[in-house]
Amino acid sequence: MSSVAVLTQESFNEHRNGLLPEQTAGAGPAAGEEEDALPTYKDAFPPLPEKAASPEGTQETTNAWASKIRPLKSSVITQVFHVPLEERKYKDLNQFGEGDQAKVCVDIMHKTGAHLELSLAKDQGLSIMVSGKLDAVMKARKEIVSRLQTQASATVAIPKEHHRFVIGKNGEKLQELELKTATKIQIPRPDDPSNQIKISGTKEGLEKAKHEILLISAEQDKRAVERVNIDKVYHPFITGAYNKLVGEMMQETGARINVPPPSVNKTEIVITGEKEQVALAVAMIKKISEDKKKNATTIAVEVKKSQHKYVIGPKGNTLQEILDRTGVSVEIPPSDSSSETVILRGEPDRLGQALTEVYAKANSYTVSSVSAPSWLHRFIIGKKGQNLAKITQQMPKVHIEFTEGEDKITLEGPTKDVQMVQSQIEAIVTDLVSRMDYAEISVDPKFHRHLIGKGGVNINRIKELHKVTVRIPPDNEKSNLIRIEGDPQGVQEAKKELLELASRMENERTKDLIIEQRFHRAIIGQKGEKIKEVRDKFPEVIINFPDPAQKSDIVQLRGPRTEVEKCSKFMQKIVAEMVENSFSVSVPIFKQFHRNIIGKGGSNIKRYKETNTKIDLPAENSNSEMIVITGKKANCEAARNRILAIQKELVGIEVSIPSKLHNSLIGSKGRLVRSIMEECGGVHIHFPTEGSGIDKVTIRGPAEEVEKAKQQLLALAEEKVCMNCSNKELNLSSPPEAPVQENGEANGEVKEPVDPNAPKKCDVIVLSGRKERCEAAVEALKALVPVTIEVEVPFELHRYIIGQKGSGIRKMMDEFEVNIQVPAPEQQSDKISITGLANHLERAKEGLLERVKELQAEQEDRALRSFKLTITVDPKYHPKIIGRKGAIITNIRTEHDVNIQFPEKNDENQDQITITGYEHKAIAARDAIQAIVDELEEMISEDITLDSRVHARIIGARGKGIRKIMDEFKVDLRFPQSGAADPNLVTVTGRPELVDEAIDHLLNLEEEYMADVVENEAKMAYMRPSGSSAAAMDEQRGPSKGFVVREAPWTTSTEKAPDMSSSEDFPSFGAPVPTKASPWGPKRF
Repeated sequence: MSSVAVLTQESFNEHRNGLLPEQTAGAGPAAGEEEDALPTYKDAFPPLPEKAASPEGTQETTNAWASKIRPLKSSVITQVFHVPLEERKYKDLNQFGEGDQAKVCVDIMHKTGAHLELSLAKDQGLSIMVSGKLDAVMKARKEIVSRLQTQASATVAIPKEHHRFVIGKNGEKLQELELKTATKIQIPRPDDPSNQIKISGTKEGLEKAKHEILLISAEQDKRAVERVNIDKVYHPFITGAYNKLVGEMMQETGARINVPPPSVNKTEIVITGEKEQVALAVAMIKKISEDKKKNATTIAVEVKKSQHKYVIGPKGNTLQEILDRTGVSVEIPPSDSSSETVILRGEPDRLGQALTEVYAKANSYTVSSVSAPSWLHRFIIGKKGQNLAKITQQMPKVHIEFTEGEDKITLEGPTKDVQMVQSQIEAIVTDLVSRMDYAEISVDPKFHRHLIGKGGVNINRIKELHKVTVRIPPDNEKSNLIRIEGDPQGVQEAKKELLELASRMENERTKDLIIEQRFHRAIIGQKGEKIKEVRDKFPEVIINFPDPAQKSDIVQLRGPRTEVEKCSKFMQKIVAEMVENSFSVSVPIFKQFHRNIIGKGGSNIKRYKETNTKIDLPAENSNSEMIVITGKKANCEAARNRILAIQKELVGIEVSIPSKLHNSLIGSKGRLVRSIMEECGGVHIHFPTEGSGIDKVTIRGPAEEVEKAKQQLLALAEEKVCMNCSNKELNLSSPPEAPVQENGEANGEVKEPVDPNAPKKCDVIVLSGRKERCEAAVEALKALVPVTIEVEVPFELHRYIIGQKGSGIRKMMDEFEVNIQVPAPEQQSDKISITGLANHLERAKEGLLERVKELQAEQEDRALRSFKLTITVDPKYHPKIIGRKGAIITNIRTEHDVNIQFPEKNDENQDQITITGYEHKAIAARDAIQAIVDELEEMISEDITLDSRVHARIIGARGKGIRKIMDEFKVDLRFPQSGAADPNLVTVTGRPELVDEAIDHLLNLEEEYMADVVENEAKMAYMRPSGSSAAAMDEQRGPSKGFVVREAPWTTSTEKAPDMSSSEDFPSFGAPVPTKASPWGPKRF
């Protein structure tokens, strides 16, 4: 028996120091068989080839390792591209490595992440070596071709219907072609009749791209599409019952046959596939059609409209069943038709049997009703339909309908099933009536939200305490009735508690206090400390202050009547005290005296505060001279008297100095007068306004300092007068024909007193020169003088003439080179002034009047466009009218050029849609909306069960699959949300016939996808056993033995396992080790 070595984690340390005992004792036959199945040491660890081994041996061992190890490949590749001299875009040899070519290369490296190296070949061509990952290299190649190589272009013509195959899914094929050939391919748009595809790039790339495109087109040429027109009445015979016949034809011919569904009024059958397959399928279809035209006959029978659905059956199964049994097609009139005639078409000997089945199906169902109070309906249905689900699961063919507001339940289905369901529901109703009760109380709607409480805390407490349900009507119903349902005792107790709450709320009072906003902050106090004291004193009263931004004076109090009155009186008392202490008086004190009022170190201000007042002085950089005193009236008066007394101590005198000297006394930037004021202890010197002609200068301040300033000012004035006199003498000595100055005065003239009625110097222009030339200049200047005219324009048009931010009037002024003045709105004037040169005015007036005509025409058009129309539509249809992302309503708005307004969330009239526009267009838009509503009202909703495992595949990536189904069948699909009670329930909404077809399609998809799901689950079960089976296998195997091999070298009696601590078995690098024979093979260093 061979020795067996076991390597486990537990025995690893023991292997370091020696061998384990051989585990051969006690092994029976079963152990021997198990050992034979284990791999040998040489199989698991093939030896490396010996240096002196024969070529054959080397080859064998090498192959043993090569079969185990996968070759490693570098992710970085290098490719070399060559650009011939004649195709180079940049041919300047002097700038190689510089200029635009170098910049382009750097940009390509940044953009793609590849590394580029350029070199010049002997033929002056450009060699480019590109290194990087494959994707980066391919992108860099495309950039090099487009930016460093001259581009050529070519066109290739292929059939228009083949273009989509060149583009590929989501354009992937086109992108792949462009990257592969380094070209730019432009395919004409679908609405463009051209079949020419334009390619641009290098010559080599052009040829490659043309070859690839022609290959794709040639592949598509092998396929054919045939369209055959067959009368709609013969389509059922072509498809066969349950589409069996058409399926057999597709399987036999290999072609794809598309027969339009019964709801689509098309006679065209489309066959696609290989040409031979299509021809065979067409022949088979035509043969069936011709046979039925020759042999089939029809009979017409009358069946009540209400029984048509029973003949059709769920999802059209009954019609398919009749066709399958008898080979007769049953044609039912559309649901929107009033006809009751049903046509049977088929072989004459089969029509009788089919007619019998049609009548049997029509009379197999009955309609019944059960009396049940409407308030019990939801208890019968149960939470999330649980009670009703139990009944419908037993009798799935019975349709149970609850009508809101009616005291009955309608049952529809097979007679026997309806009788059984009726007895079950009657038993439930009897039980509920015996142990349930309800009560209704009337409470003003304004108290409803208080009964509910914040987050429903009040109403939820009552529901849980008394085990009842309470229905409070929503705000938009404006109803007083609150309904309580549940156990009779609980209903009475809940009713009593709700009435008490309502009574308490009716006793509540809301009172508005008028308190000036300036007092609000003082009442609230810092960090709300003061208002907290008031709230603590009146805990049952809620005090609400308005938002500061509202600038409102209303403070609202709400709570019990008596407490509100007490709180109101208390707050009025607080406000009265504040009003008394907030009396203020303003004292005008010259700005320069404010520091005298403050006093040295604030000594005066401290004395004023003894009057229990608050004194506010304006900021130093402010121009205000007012000092504000705040406090009680008597205290304010006392403080004002003290301040005025200080001001009286300050002397003010007036000094007469000719006004023409004032500027020279003030000096540059007030330098001279400021030096006098500072030297004389802060006196204030006030000069009259320039140009007023007043000679009096005012000096204020302490008496001694005022007198000193007066002397200095007069001395300075006398000095300035003397200087002026010396200047006049110089002017008089100048030649008589002195040049005229800019202000119109000749040098040396003595100024006469100014006549107030005389024109100002700034309005006088003096001309010097020859008489005739001066006169010509005068005429030319007069021509440049602006003229003003007035144009009458209705006042209501002024704002449109001005335009947004004055853009309209600025445009006219720039265009006509005039100034247009529009009167202020408060003047209500119709006159607009135009100022400018005489030759521009007439043109500007005509332009203004033309603009007025345009605005009047726009006003008339605006009046016509403002026609309003209101349509009443149930709010549940609003989302459907709006459409996905507003597509439907946008289309209606655009098509009819109207504005359509839906109601806001809080609007009372939630069902009103307003249309604004021209009257005829508004009516057309209304009709379009009404057509949508009529169509929606005809729709039904049907629930089907689809395995939740296929939902994701049906929905598709980003909803693509579900949108395709909804567009194809014109229905709406609703899949359950995560956590739904029934994750398999899918709702289909649409027209009845379309709903049935969509359901058929969905069930077919489910069947197709479920096959894949089951197959995948089977694979996963095979690949990874379940937790329970894995555990069972572990128990059978017992504890893991690790990796086991036979005939290992360390199992011999003379050898030991390698010692990891031994320097001989595991030497350090560079240490000399004596050669030692070992079963592990010769050592190699």
